Amino acid sequence: MIDQVESNPITSSPSTRRHDSPPLSLSPDHPNSTTEPKTKNEITFSTTPITGSPDRLMTSIPPSGARTPTRTINSRNITPKFLTPLASFSRIALHLTKLDPKDAWLPITESRNGNAYYAAFHTLCAGIGIQALILPVAFTILGWAWGVITLTLTFIWQLYTLYLLVNLHESPEEGVRYSRYMQLAKAAFGVRLGRILAKFSILYLSIGTCVTCIIIGASTSKIFFQIVCAGDKCDPQKLTVVEWYLVVTCGVIILSQLPNLNSIAGISLVGAFSALGYCTTIWVVSVAKDRLPNISYNPVRVGTRVTRFFDVLNALGIIAFAFTGHNLLLEIQATMPTSKAQPSQVPMWKGIKFSYTLIALCLFPLAIGGYWAYGHLIPPSGMLAALFVYHSQDVAKSILGLASILVIFNALSSFQIYGMPTFDEVESLYVIKFKKACTWWQRVIIRTGFGFTCFFIAVAIPFLPNLAGLIGGINLPVTLAYPCFMWIKIKKPKVYSPVWWLHWGLGIIGMMLSGLLISAGIYVIIHDGVKLNFFKPV
Repeated sequence: MIDQVESNPITSSPSTRRHDSPPLSLSPDHPNSTTEPKTKNEITFSTTPITGSPDRLMTSIPPSGARTPTRTINSRNITPKFLTPLASFSRIALHLTKLDPKDAWLPITESRNGNAYYAAFHTLCAGIGIQALILPVAFTILGWAWGVITLTLTFIWQLYTLYLLVNLHESPEEGVRYSRYMQLAKAAFGVRLGRILAKFSILYLSIGTCVTCIIIGASTSKIFFQIVCAGDKCDPQKLTVVEWYLVVTCGVIILSQLPNLNSIAGISLVGAFSALGYCTTIWVVSVAKDRLPNISYNPVRVGTRVTRFFDVLNALGIIAFAFTGHNLLLEIQATMPTSKAQPSQVPMWKGIKFSYTLIALCLFPLAIGGYWAYGHLIPPSGMLAALFVYHSQDVAKSILGLASILVIFNALSSFQIYGMPTFDEVESLYVIKFKKACTWWQRVIIRTGFGFTCFFIAVAIPFLPNLAGLIGGINLPVTLAYPCFMWIKIKKPKVYSPVWWLHWGLGIIGMMLSGLLISAGIYVIIHDGVKLNFFKPV
């Protein structure tokens, strides 16, 4: 499993290690550790399979015949290998640490030469997407005042938890990097509880987002084809919805063959600018065309008090659903080198500050401008649907086509970054069992199989994007609650100090909100009804 794999930076092979540096021993909790002293400056190598703790320094290597994974890295990694001594304040800065070589065989940590620009590209692509277009729907329930207040507070809250995760990524005192969210959860809550709390949410977000990307990409591709073919001889009804699903699936499978997280930085850049492009295009066109006649800004409150209460909670879930990407933050930071002089959180936080400034410039105009333009008449599926429903006749086809193609590009790109943790998870099973890296053709099989699995789920559950409130409730602990508890468990602030109270308060409120939002999402589905068109995509 991912959470069983070490998450430390790639370091030099034994031949490049300084001869004056003391040999490193295995951590005390490593099952293969030994207390026998080493003589002089000799470096010994064990042929015992690596089965130790995922978050400790190691010197064991796989019994595959190769002394280090250097040969494999050079043949498979398209990015240069960097020497990244882990920052431990008790170590001499020039001494290099020999870490678990399995990290050099997995997609997330295969390359360690990321930078602030890569971090900005990845966080932009992961942090903004089609879910932002349904924010005005939440405003129809909350109204102007509570809508703006809730959106602002949630944005500040999730930005603070991002800061916590960035600073929890590595522990210089212990020489540990938590390169995956699950590893940090296990370190904070324990192996069993960490797996229970985080495993389902992380996999659900990864796989669920990839499925949603296929659904949104396919439906938008069909619309784009109809726009392009209007008035021409081509038949806009030539492909069915399922066939469009298959077209988009083939596209994401081809792009998914890039080996590691750093290698898709260009794709993330395309996805980020695509998201910025269609979000800006949609809200600018909506505002420029002025408000619809006979719209109302009064909060929609119908039914019994219980129904109205759950409607409000479901609206809060929609806002929570707009903020995603926390489950990928540690993985993105893991692609960066780190040292005592330049720890990885420095460039990572620079990238986050830049990317979330742009995200704020998209989310707030979308929510406020969209609600101003459409009021209570906005379709349940959000701003993209409103653009085509209300302005398909008075907006140039080139603008409609541009918005559609940007949505498609973003869906293809988002699939790659959200699919990477699952690729890493599956490959880790092979690495742990066979003590060697996956070959290129094995990776092709794994990623092709994952793509078609998402295709099957998309066809089976095409109504998944309509469950925004429920998904937001499931996502909320990963985004707003767990980082606060992790900080308390790992950093151990003074009991009853302001920081201690702040994190306990935010964590408890986040967990309570998550339970309420999940309940509200289920209630709204049952009460209002969601067309459960299994195996009937439309």
